Amino acid sequence: LGGGGGNHQAFGVILEEIARHDGGLALAVEAHNGLCCAHILLAGTDEQKQRFLPPLAAGEEIGSWCLTEPGSGSDAAAMTSRAQRDGEDWILNGTKQFITNGSRAATFVVMALTSPEKGKRDIGAFIVRRDVDGLTTGKPEEKLGMRSSDTVSVTFKDVRIPGDQLLGESDRAFSDVKKVLERGRIMISYISLGLARGALEESVRYAHERITFGKPIIEHQAIQAKIADMATQIEAAHLLVDHAAELQDGGIATPHESSVAKLFASEMATRICMDAIQVHGGYGYLRDYNVERYMRDAKLCEIGEGTSEILRSLIARSISRKLGQG
Repeated sequence: LGGGGGNHQAFGVILEEIARHDGGLALAVEAHNGLCCAHILLAGTDEQKQRFLPPLAAGEEIGSWCLTEPGSGSDAAAMTSRAQRDGEDWILNGTKQFITNGSRAATFVVMALTSPEKGKRDIGAFIVRRDVDGLTTGKPEEKLGMRSSDTVSVTFKDVRIPGDQLLGESDRAFSDVKKVLERGRIMISYISLGLARGALEESVRYAHERITFGKPIIEHQAIQAKIADMATQIEAAHLLVDHAAELQDGGIATPHESSVAKLFASEMATRICMDAIQVHGGYGYLRDYNVERYMRDAKLCEIGEGTSEILRSLIARSISRKLGQG
């Protein structure tokens, strides 16, 4: 379909290397490829894949994935966006919040309630093109970090969607959304690794250059201990993330492994970036150095695609089920 043919691990390596220098750009690539394209690849018909994926895979167009709303983040089932049938078409109304690539995307995958009278989990996924009447985007959000990533609200007012742009079944998209997030959490973990690596590498370089008490600070045991702890945590996170990606590449679902990897990698990245600022001392607090930006970028990884609190709940339930079966 025009893509590079790589697997989850290959995509993870790409995201890690981009995030090593710019977390916001890595996030934009992940939302395009790991959310929008991945959902079409997962649930789309052959005709939909042939029609929508080639320009996205070639980079001719940008993709966006619209799940979060002003009143529904972690509780995705609390969404209020509604898609109603109108003959063969659907009419979409609602507002999505914190949408990456929202002001640049040509293709959106949008989740909306289709049978609210049946239940909040009866949602559908729709492919929506930017040029439709009734689609508007808000002004870019002023964010703490990931500032090179485009984040806006997207509003749909009586947007008419052709019936052949429904992704999967009209009331069964919730399971597809969970699968997309399951893989997306692995990719956010790779972004976390890239940010942490960048912070470590910058710290080691600075520690060789900075002289105190007549010698580079890398020769002081306090700094050596901090560098050693940073490197150890990164290696541990890499093993968790690579394991989850390898399972996905083998066709194995990873609801538990993805949650564990993202929880550990994202919180690890924030710690590492804070340690990097400490290694840099006063200079680490200045925007002249990269480490303060890495710290601001890393914090989002603890929030997006499953907060740490939600992930801990999911992990606890998973462990409870496993031990209960034992």
